[in-house]
Amino acid sequence: MKGATLISGLYAIIDSTYVGLDAAGPCAELLAAGGARLVQLRAKGTESAAMLRASQDIRMALGGKALFIVNDRVDIALLSGAEGVHLGQEDIPLKEARRLLPSSIIGVSTHSLEEAKRAEEEGADYVSFGPIFPTVTKKDADAPKGIKRLCEIASKVDVPVVAIGGITIDNALQVMEAGASSVAVISDILLAADIRDKVSAISALINRVKAS
Repeated sequence: MKGATLISGLYAIIDSTYVGLDAAGPCAELLAAGGARLVQLRAKGTESAAMLRASQDIRMALGGKALFIVNDRVDIALLSGAEGVHLGQEDIPLKEARRLLPSSIIGVSTHSLEEAKRAEEEGADYVSFGPIFPTVTKKDADAPKGIKRLCEIASKVDVPVVAIGGITIDNALQVMEAGASSVAVISDILLAADIRDKVSAISALINRVKAS
C-alpha cells in the first residue's frame, strides 16, 4: 500500500485562513526546504479557478521534494497533477475518488475508530485522526480526542495514521511516540516568524522518534 512508505514525517498544511493563495507557492517552497515530507493545500470556500492556480503553483514550487495533497477537491488534484487528495467524511466517497485517481494517494479524515476502520476497509492509503488537542484553525472541530485515543487508533488500523489538531513543536514528539506515522501542523508553522526554521525544528523532533 502506497501510504505505508510515503506517509511519514511532517505533514504541513497550507491553509488559506493564514496564507493567501497568491503566496501558496513561495510558502510551499519554504516548507519543502525545511524538510516537510507532505504538503496539503486546504482552501475551504475558495473559487475553483483560484484554487487550481494555487495548486499548480505549489506543485511547481515543491519540484518533487515533497508530496502534494489537495484537500477535498478531487477535480483540483487531478487537474494540478497532485500526488493525492484528502477527503472529509462529507466529501465524495472514497470509491468514487479512486475511479478518477486510481494511482494517487487518498487519505480520509476520521474522528473515531469506526470511521478509521471503515476508511481502511474501503482502501484509504492513510487516515487522519483528530483533533488531538484543541485547535483554532477549524472552527467546527470535534472535541479533542487526546493521546490515549490516538494510541488506540494507531494500534488497531494497519494504514498510516496522521495526527492532526492543535499540534505544535511542543507536543509533536508526544504525538509521534503515541504511534502516529505523521503529524499534520498548520498554525504553528504558518504563523512562525521563520517558517523554514520552524519546519526544520519540528522535522528534527519527528526524525528523532523514527530513528529510535
